[in-house]
Amino acid sequence: MKAVILAGGLGTRFSEETALRPKPMIEIGGKPILWHIMKVYAAYNVTEFIVALGYKAEVIKEYFLNFYAINNDLTIDLANGKTTIHDGKQPNWKIHLVDTGMHTQTGGRLKRLKRWLGDDETFLFTYGDGVADLDIESVIKFHHSHGKLATVTTVRSPARFGRIGFDGDRICNFHEKPESGEGWINGGFFVLNGKAIDYIVDDETSWEKEPLEGLTKDEQMMGYRHFGFWSCMDTLKEKNYLDELWNSGQAPWKVWK
Repeated sequence: MKAVILAGGLGTRFSEETALRPKPMIEIGGKPILWHIMKVYAAYNVTEFIVALGYKAEVIKEYFLNFYAINNDLTIDLANGKTTIHDGKQPNWKIHLVDTGMHTQTGGRLKRLKRWLGDDETFLFTYGDGVADLDIESVIKFHHSHGKLATVTTVRSPARFGRIGFDGDRICNFHEKPESGEGWINGGFFVLNGKAIDYIVDDETSWEKEPLEGLTKDEQMMGYRHFGFWSCMDTLKEKNYLDELWNSGQAPWKVWK
């Protein structure tokens, strides 16, 4: 099963960090948060990724083009220019880096990736700025159990995020950023049937608006409740928090060995 990761946004709340690199390349413990997200998936044998690029796409491309050299020891002979990369243990990942446009909205980016999914009936989909100690296998099993087009992983979070209403496990409404109250929110880590992409109109479509609302209205959206750790990285404060967890050796999302 392939995992689609959105990595093309401007990250305007991180202007001090994103002037030179896209938000998914901001480092937690010396590794881009994009790498951390991939490691969570790979812990459950999801090792093929389609990364939707946009803002500063070249930074992500350069990182993965040089991944083998960056993450291994090197010997460089300056006399003849010969470089030797000393083999180390590297992930067995296949990564498709796809430019989906500078100003394309989240839904539009996903729609542009449809051909990269091929004939796959089911795929995984998330944002490039959030980590969780999520059991990916359980989310996939939950998705197959209900037979609907979409599953969203829901998490608890403060009031600045939009709310999700439940009827059993079925999502019955989405509320954009209410003024008060706490509840279940969209934590990313979707499992989708390819037909869910049909709810996206064009590049201007935000995945969080018409597509989610349409799937909900048609009773095709189910919610997997995640009671464990989850954090997005929207602010420098959240970035520092994740850094502290990682450096302490107690990062909950480190579900790999």
